Amino acid sequence: MPARNAAPFDLESLNAALPKIFDQVQNTSANHQKNYVALYKLHREAEQVKSSVQNDRSTKLVGEKAFWDVFDDMMLRVLPVKKGVGQADRTVKFMGGYTKFAMEKNFEYRKERELDEDEDTFADRFITHAVRFFLEGCTAKDKVVRMRVLQCIAETITNLGAIDEDLYAELRAALLDRLRDKEPSVRSYAVLALSKLAISEETAELDEDEPTILDMLIETMTYDPAAEVRRAAVTHLPATPYTLPALLARTRDVDAATRRLVYVNVLEKYCTGVGEDSRTRVGFTHPRVLTIAQREQIVRNGLGDREDIVKKAAAQLLGVWVDVVRTEAGKEVKPEENVKRENGEEVIEDLVAFLNLFDLEEGKVAEDALGSVFDTRVDIFEHIEFSDDYWTNLTPERAFLARVFVDKCISKEAHARVEATLPVTTAMAFRIQDAYNALAEQMKEESAYDEDDDEEARAAREEARLDRELTIAELLRLALNLDYKDEIGRRKMSLLVRGMIAQDFLSESLLARPLDVLRVISESEQDLIRVVVEVVHELRDPPTEEESEVKADMSVDPDDSMTEAGGSPKKPKLPKPVAEMTPEEKARMDVVDLRCLSLCIGMLERVNGTFEDNPVLQGILGELVIPAVKRREMALREKGLTCLGLCCLIARHMAASSFQLFLNQVAAAPEVLKLRVLQIIFDILMVHESVFLAPGSENEGRIVMFLLAMLGSDQTDKVHALVCAGTAKLMLAGLLADEQVLLALVLAYMSPETVGNHELRQCLSYFFPVYSYSSAENQRRMQRTFIPMFEWLTKAYHTWDGEEDMVAPSQAALMFADWTDPIQAAYAVKGLRKDAHKDPIHLDLAHDILKALFSIKYSKEDKKALYQVLGKLYLPDEVDADKVRILKLLVDNLRTRRPPRDTAGKNALIKFDSALAKRYEKQLENFSEDEFRQLEELKDLFEFLDDIVPLEEDEDEPPKKGRKRRSMSVATETTSVMSDDRSPPPSPRKKSKAKRRRLSQSDDESDDDALTETSRASPSATPAPTRSMPKRNAGEKGRNATKKAIQETIVISSDDEDEDEEDDDGEGDEDDENNATPVAKAKANGARR
Repeated sequence: MPARNAAPFDLESLNAALPKIFDQVQNTSANHQKNYVALYKLHREAEQVKSSVQNDRSTKLVGEKAFWDVFDDMMLRVLPVKKGVGQADRTVKFMGGYTKFAMEKNFEYRKERELDEDEDTFADRFITHAVRFFLEGCTAKDKVVRMRVLQCIAETITNLGAIDEDLYAELRAALLDRLRDKEPSVRSYAVLALSKLAISEETAELDEDEPTILDMLIETMTYDPAAEVRRAAVTHLPATPYTLPALLARTRDVDAATRRLVYVNVLEKYCTGVGEDSRTRVGFTHPRVLTIAQREQIVRNGLGDREDIVKKAAAQLLGVWVDVVRTEAGKEVKPEENVKRENGEEVIEDLVAFLNLFDLEEGKVAEDALGSVFDTRVDIFEHIEFSDDYWTNLTPERAFLARVFVDKCISKEAHARVEATLPVTTAMAFRIQDAYNALAEQMKEESAYDEDDDEEARAAREEARLDRELTIAELLRLALNLDYKDEIGRRKMSLLVRGMIAQDFLSESLLARPLDVLRVISESEQDLIRVVVEVVHELRDPPTEEESEVKADMSVDPDDSMTEAGGSPKKPKLPKPVAEMTPEEKARMDVVDLRCLSLCIGMLERVNGTFEDNPVLQGILGELVIPAVKRREMALREKGLTCLGLCCLIARHMAASSFQLFLNQVAAAPEVLKLRVLQIIFDILMVHESVFLAPGSENEGRIVMFLLAMLGSDQTDKVHALVCAGTAKLMLAGLLADEQVLLALVLAYMSPETVGNHELRQCLSYFFPVYSYSSAENQRRMQRTFIPMFEWLTKAYHTWDGEEDMVAPSQAALMFADWTDPIQAAYAVKGLRKDAHKDPIHLDLAHDILKALFSIKYSKEDKKALYQVLGKLYLPDEVDADKVRILKLLVDNLRTRRPPRDTAGKNALIKFDSALAKRYEKQLENFSEDEFRQLEELKDLFEFLDDIVPLEEDEDEPPKKGRKRRSMSVATETTSVMSDDRSPPPSPRKKSKAKRRRLSQSDDESDDDALTETSRASPSATPAPTRSMPKRNAGEKGRNATKKAIQETIVISSDDEDEDEEDDDGEGDEDDENNATPVAKAKANGARR
């Protein structure tokens, strides 16, 4: 019987078979592998169904087309499903897994059919079709569809084989376009897909100006506003040396999870290779591959992070680095093993190798890294033992390790380990003596070398000298923890450090170390000062040749060449007159004076007593410090001023008499000297606040004017940041409470010219919330500052045309609402502030805002910002009834006389009115405006309300100003918008100019505007409004308004500005009021400067 031919595959069965498979895979991932096989079998059978066309000259892939249609139908059901649905995610995962399975089977299929690489298979055609199918949804209107489409592409793109150039270009363009999608989830999957596509990109085929995929991913990781997109880029960005700097920059990301990912998913993951021998391979983030700057950046940012999850990730990475260094030393360390099986010497060698990763001269980074290892790797900390042989061959790393270990033991109160580690005082003194003698020998040898020696030899000698200096510095820091009850050891160490500061072998940066030891050894501050003064006299009055021969060799016993510290200083000889000195002698004298000034600075930094208690300092002041201040050489002058400033800190009368000298130095000093003098000024103010900042004193007014001048003048970024930081400290400490200075700080923070001054912005970003929340009185000052700040900001915002972005008035208003919130303040101080829920500060702020909304100077956008703030204010339950009624009067009059023109403002005002009526129903019950009018204290408020004239529809917007780039200097602004008794009167030559009246206004209305603006600029009064139309004498009201405006509004102007106003006839009079703004005046002053 002949064999039967196999029945052809029924394509209709695909419509039932594929839905069954997809129904199973959406419920669990456990059956995916089984369904890969089932789906591939169906796919294989379907691809065999073909039909001949064009007289058998070509073949139509009927079966494959049918399989694609059913498969597409299944996937179309997934695309509209939102993110987070498990069934849809498992289906997409199955689709990606099947493409991988099909490509793996594709190799066997090619081998069976003996196909060339250029010939397509059904699997190749299927994946190409799937990519084209999903590309059609990249521009879908539904954000969910775009997200799912890119998710499918990201799952499929990994398994792409060879594709034609047109499809690659289309895919690349579509994915790059999705990087700019408005939905973060879409951009995240676009990053995921592009990171897989970037591996195979050939940059040589791109146009010259066309960015690579890698560059676009780096840009997205750096600048994308969504944290989830940046996290996706950090996780999936190809890890190469090219992308490493951008990845390390994310250790300062604003999102803590992103910062943690850098340490866990990049630095730790790629520290070693991948595979069975991964622990012996070097990855691209291996500490030896990184530069010293990169290693220090990783440690500094990680251990200094404010979030614990980032700190733990950084500490874990440092533990991995220790293991990696141990592996490099030739020891196989398995993960289950620990250091407890090793002896103490091996642990020390590992830590020394770990310290070689850092620059120990920086100190703080290496110290933090080693301290972190001691905290997280207890097994290492417990097995450190310092034998006697350890101290015989000291290197910078070994000395550093011992010092940090002792400091860590002291912080953990492990005093027994400290005693077991440290040698006796006498032995340590001899160790330091040996190291210092070696340095002295090298310095003598270097003086004999020819300057034309090889550069490498000079570099080697310089490195050896630095190593010896660092070793001495660490031993001296270690000596601070020695037991000086042993008199022999104490005397030996005292003589040693005195001889060290008396000679110039140690660099100035290391002078602080022996002075610290000398302070610990000295019985009192007088002894410390006496020793240093004696050394200064010896340096300035060098000994004779016979005495020099005795003291030249530091290798002899110090007892033979040094005197006891308790003796009184020698009486100095009169120095040789400067006129009789040769140029070489003058140069040598300047070097000696610099050395002596450095010693005096180090000494004065360690003195806490008063100047009067140490009369020995008087001689140093007159013979060394004052002459140095008068010198023209910058180095001598700077150190002289520093010494004088330190003397002022311990001498109240000297500070009072010398303060004007420091103020004068600021005016014409270069930046370096100006920074130092400003530091001295702020230190003096902090220490002697009763002399300079006593309320109502002359000095306080002088200091305020100085600070306002410095905050408003054109300074470098460093100087401006220092002035703001010093002023903020004075205000935060309660030493300065001037509202003009507070306003100047606010304007400096808001100014677009400080955008690039990150130090200033960071300082003030911390200052304002802390200052506001620290006390109720500070919040009151911020509340009174809001309207003047907002008035300045709106004028500046509408005239600014610079490249930098400026803080919008709406954003600034919301910040002030938060800073003045009493509930936020109570939460910030953790319950230390009592009755915060009863504080009516936001009611007073609402009062100021409502009065400001009557003004016509603000545009619709500015008023909209003020209206929106009303909805953010806190309304306390218990409040004075008069405050509520005054607010109700202001709201009602605002809605009737100057209602908001935009819908958002109107809704915000209605919402605020409803909140007042609901919250304070009892206080507003039986409220009568007529009774309020009888109160004498509310007379000014009713005059203010009666003078408000309803505007026509076209009168709501103030006249527009031309946009010009103006200086944001705050000197004139602060004085203009918040003038007080310290402000000088207007210039007598200033001429008043008549305002051009609008045709729609009468004479009375012009006077009303003047009164309205004057009332708005004045401090908040206790008011009460009325709903009746104004009843007044127009002439009398106009005269009173003009008189009041002249009395209250004080504007500081210069003669140049008066002349400009007299000569300015081209613009006409109608813009005079707009142009005479504080910003314009500051700009004019800045141009003249």
